[in-house]
Formats: sequence, structure tokens, C-alpha cells
Amino acid sequence: MVVLVLLAIDLAIRIIAVIVVPRNRRPSTGIAWLMAIFVLPYIGFLLFLLIGSYKLPKSRRDKQHAINEFIIETTEGIERVSDDHPWPPWFKNVVELNRTLGAMPLVGGNDATLLGDYDESIRRMTADIDDAQRYVHAEFYILSYDATTKPFFEALAAAVKRGVTVRVLLDHIASVRAPGHRKTAKMLDRAGVKWHYMLPVQPLKGKWQRPDLRNHRKILVVDGEVAYMGSQNVVDRSYNKKSNLKRGLKWQDLMTRLEGPIVTGINAIFITDWYSESAELLLRETRAITDDVIDEDPRALDMQVVPSGPGFDGENNLRLFLALLYAAQERIIITSPYFVPDDAMLYAITTATQRGVEVQLFVSEIGDQALVYHAQRSYYEVLLKAGVRIYMYQAPYILHSKHFTIDDDVAVIGSSNMDMRSFSLNMEVSLMVRGAPFVTAMRGVEDGYREVSRELTLEEWHKQPLRSTILDNLARLTSAIQ
Repeated sequence: MVVLVLLAIDLAIRIIAVIVVPRNRRPSTGIAWLMAIFVLPYIGFLLFLLIGSYKLPKSRRDKQHAINEFIIETTEGIERVSDDHPWPPWFKNVVELNRTLGAMPLVGGNDATLLGDYDESIRRMTADIDDAQRYVHAEFYILSYDATTKPFFEALAAAVKRGVTVRVLLDHIASVRAPGHRKTAKMLDRAGVKWHYMLPVQPLKGKWQRPDLRNHRKILVVDGEVAYMGSQNVVDRSYNKKSNLKRGLKWQDLMTRLEGPIVTGINAIFITDWYSESAELLLRETRAITDDVIDEDPRALDMQVVPSGPGFDGENNLRLFLALLYAAQERIIITSPYFVPDDAMLYAITTATQRGVEVQLFVSEIGDQALVYHAQRSYYEVLLKAGVRIYMYQAPYILHSKHFTIDDDVAVIGSSNMDMRSFSLNMEVSLMVRGAPFVTAMRGVEDGYREVSRELTLEEWHKQPLRSTILDNLARLTSAIQ
């Protein structure tokens, strides 16, 4: 009798899975989930119930939609941005795509400084916090109090003492897993900082969503005048983990310091996330995001903020990346620490090489996350055969920067990796920049990477051992389960 009941449950799970799992999912993802459920019905089904939904709770999505409507109502179009140099013919459509998906307009009259030195980036952020007069908004995937970041935290505390409002957001799961997280929380409390965890997984407090949906953004806004965004967390570049210290690993990141109207757009991202976590809408510290400020300085840059994540209906970052990859006419240079493309992105990249576009990819020679590292490697052969030049940033550094350039016209920098996690599961923020000075500066960064990297050849790749191929292919299969 018990056996018959178990068989009936097993059959019911399989039938339900065939009906429910493929709905509104990529075929590859649906097949991966079905395989997991059919091979291990009970375990696979429980895992699907736990992490099968990549959407945030409806209340959070409603808040995102409300903020989007507010942004659209308080912004103008794109007609007043700089037109000193003609746009590429495809650029207007990409701007409209971003506006439709993420609500943010393209704004002119901005300036940017790239910061590739890890410690210098923290020093510059700390110095701007020291100059704050009204408010500081800090939002980081990982924010950890340690010897490297101590001046940053002390600057926050000093700002509070002189009457500056300091608000901090940090991702719950990522930050509590970081060494010394209790010390970090106590430091924020002692300093008088207003702070919240992002996407907290606290079922006893009624706070629950899929536990691996994370807020991966890294931004800082000071007084609405200066902003930072990019790939760097506020933590020692070893992340203070014993395994990293043992291997001598150090993270290499890229941040950009921004001034101009775009700062209001970056601040809108913080305001959105603060509203989601605290239910407090910071209207006093929100001014209309306009694009009517035009700097006569020829270095002035046109910029557009592109938020993405499970709070949106579409995969905003993926759609932006695909649009730019297909628009490229001469050169695409991609830097991504975790490069696990979906089929659409893989086709866009290989199609680019087939139509004569030069494509370069910078990745780390070694990895800090085994599954992602091996999944990434599984794409190297098809990329190399297509003509993509792959550069391996040499150990012991983890190239954690996330950016790419299209021809000499456009660059994108932000928190988003080019992998399925960043496209579907993480809340990310990207910045699209049009302007030769910024692209030239980014080319300088890429040249620096190339000097300390070695190029992977197809001949070398074919010499890898069979065990590596097996590991790579198995990891690739797991990457599709979302």
C-alpha cells in the first residue's frame, strides 16, 4: 500500500512538473529543472518550490512600478542632450529601449572619472563623504567593517555627528556571510547611521522571497552632487576570507566617479531600494530628473542609468547588452568576471565576429567560485572557434570589473556580470555612456588589462585534460537551473 502511494505521488509530481515548470521560462532552463525533478523527484520538486520562482513578491514589484511611474512623470525626453557630435544611427533606438524598460532618461552635461585602483577608490569615496553637507546614500552588495574600510565607516560616523543624514543599504545574505558582519552592524548602529538589509531572508519577521535573489548594486551618492557606481564592494580586496588569504587572491575592480545631472538618476536607484526596504519614500531628497542641463565643455558626456532585476518585467540589462552587441560595427571589448551567456548573448557575440567585428573578452585566469568558473570555461571553445580573442587576467588577481565598449562611441559600466544570474536573479545597475573621452579612458583601462594578461589560444585549449572538460560541461548544466 505504501509503495502504491509513493508511486502515485511520484507520478503526480512528474505530471505537475511538465505542466508548471516550462511556463514562461527559457527552454534550456525548463529542461534543466525537469531533468532534476525526473531524476530526483522529491528533492528536485522541493528545490523547485524553494528557488524555482525568480520574481520578487508582488508587493515589491508594485513598489518598483510605482517608482517607475514617478520617474517618468518627473522627467523630460531626450531632446536636450548634447548634439555636438552626431549620434550613431542606432543609438536613439537603444536609448528608447532603456527608457521603456527602466524609466530613466538619457541626460547630458556629465563628467566621469574612472578609478581602477582598489584602495584609491575607497579613499576617494571617503573624501567625498567627509565633504557631505546634507546626506550620504550608500548601497553595496557587501559592506564590511575591516582595516581597509575603517576610514570609510569613520567618515560615515563623522558625517552623522555634524548633522548629515546617512542612509545605508547592504545585501542581507551577502553581508551576513562576510567575515565580521556583527562588527559591521554594531559599527553602523554606534555611528547613528540609518540602515537596512536589502532583500532580507527573515521568515519569522514575514520577510521572504527566493533566497538567492540578491541586490548586487554598488552605488554611493553624496548630497546629490557626486555619485559612484561600478563593480567594487566596500570590503578589503581579499574579502577577508581564509580561503582567499591562503591563495593570495586579490580583487581588481573598476568604479566611476560621476558629476552632473546623472547623479540624480543614480540617487533614484537608491531611493527605489530604500522605499522597498523601509516603506519610506524620500521625496525631499528627490529632485526632478531632467535632461536640460547641457555643459559647453566638450568633455561633457551623455549618460543613461539602466536598473535591472527581478523587480522588473523584463531582463533590462540583457536587452541593453544584446542591442549594443548587434549595433557594433568595428569593435567589442567585454570584461566580465563571471561570463556565462545565455543562447541569445552567445549568438550575438559569435554573429558579431562572423560579420567582421573584432571581439575581445577579458576574464580571470583563476576563479573564486568553482561552479561559475567551470561553467564559464565551457564556452571558451565555441568562442575561440568563432574568432573571439580571450585574454586571461593573471593570478593571483580576480578581475572583478564589469564593463564593455562598443566601437569608439559607447561604453557600459556597472555591477552586472554577463551571466544568467545577473540577467534574471540579481538586482543590478548599469550606466550607458556616450562620449569619446569616456570610451578613450576605458580603452586605457583595457590596454592595462591586456598588458598583464595572456591570450588563450584554441591550440592551448585543445590540450586541456578530459577531467576539466567533464567538470566544465557539468557546471554548464547547473547554470541553467533558475
